[in-house]
Amino acid sequence: MPKTLITHIGTLAGIHPRETLRLSGQEMKHLGVIHDAWLLTDDNRIAAFGGMDQLDALDASPTLTIDAKGGTVLPCWCDPHTHLVYAGSREGEFEDKIRGLSYAEIARRGGGILNSADRLHEMSEDELVEATLQRLNEMMARGTGCVEIKSGYGLNTADELKMLRVVRRLKELTPMRIVATFLGAHAVGRAYTGRQAEYVDLVINEMIPAVAEEQLADYIDVFCDEGFFTPDETARILEAGARYGMRPKIHACELKSSGGVEVGVAHDALSIDHLESASNHDLDLLAHSPAMPTLLPGTSFFLNMPYARGRQLIDRGLAIALATDCNPGSTPSADMKFVVSLACIKMRLEPAEALNAATLNAAYAMGLSHDYGSIAVGKRANLQITKPIPSLAYIPYAYTRDIVSKVMIEGEMVTIS
Repeated sequence: MPKTLITHIGTLAGIHPRETLRLSGQEMKHLGVIHDAWLLTDDNRIAAFGGMDQLDALDASPTLTIDAKGGTVLPCWCDPHTHLVYAGSREGEFEDKIRGLSYAEIARRGGGILNSADRLHEMSEDELVEATLQRLNEMMARGTGCVEIKSGYGLNTADELKMLRVVRRLKELTPMRIVATFLGAHAVGRAYTGRQAEYVDLVINEMIPAVAEEQLADYIDVFCDEGFFTPDETARILEAGARYGMRPKIHACELKSSGGVEVGVAHDALSIDHLESASNHDLDLLAHSPAMPTLLPGTSFFLNMPYARGRQLIDRGLAIALATDCNPGSTPSADMKFVVSLACIKMRLEPAEALNAATLNAAYAMGLSHDYGSIAVGKRANLQITKPIPSLAYIPYAYTRDIVSKVMIEGEMVTIS
């Protein structure tokens, strides 16, 4: 890989000590910056950086020099909650929502997750790889460098394995860093309608061992919410996953405050995601947990539902991460920049807080912040170079403008098409 020198950086942002793995409360307001800067990469890591007035003292012979032309350089976005492997769009349900049906009502009518599971069953691994790779390339062009991908549109053993095999193949086909999460408990498979307890047994006794045998998942997830899986069922599934080395990343409190946070905290979840309906008691539990509250404002935007209380979480001294929740039913967008804008506009985060939540804290929510999510010597060189912009606040302010000029993934420039 080339030794690359990036010069004339208007603002180099997201500088944190390498040992800083997450930011909480007031720490999230601090986004380390150097104006008029340079940055050197060597192999796939950040080797050095500083002000342009120090560049003459740099003892390096780069093989490639890039003039940022006054653009801002940031860590690539990290997206710690997606459902990117899916079989098709669901704009019919979009129209249902416009007519007034809720997410829960659509699910009860056999739509939602079950609709996606029916479509995915008909698609081959090759077709799913091709469709998902296109989505990943679009994300990369918008500045995303790390992503978590869940299963959960299979809802039977064969199709859940098919989804996770697709994710494994994608890891070989893109330079992006991908982590895989098993979400067999996303909904009850159609074949088990009215037999939820039997479906839970299937997840525990058949799906989890099969996923573990092929080493297909880094994490395990459960949709613990009203109308989906109970706290007791969630606990059983998480405990079974833990026996095979899969740490929890769970859905909780999207629709109701129904015990998901308690289960996640009790089972050492890495992240507890959604939280749109979290109670004050839920927030108190999160304050005493290492779990990363991961908020998905794109879901609230698309479903026209309340937003998670990002401002209150930070003011209570907690950390938060941001993610897209990209999926065909409730959030058909993988644009992290728009998520950052929504966090500022709808959750009242300051721009620095939102940028930290979408980079370092988002990397933490995937177990990757030791290597990704901030500017530090020795960290992976996943960088986005913007067009010249007047300030960091302009990033969420200009919520529809494409500001990315160049993207570097693992030390190499990628083609943006």
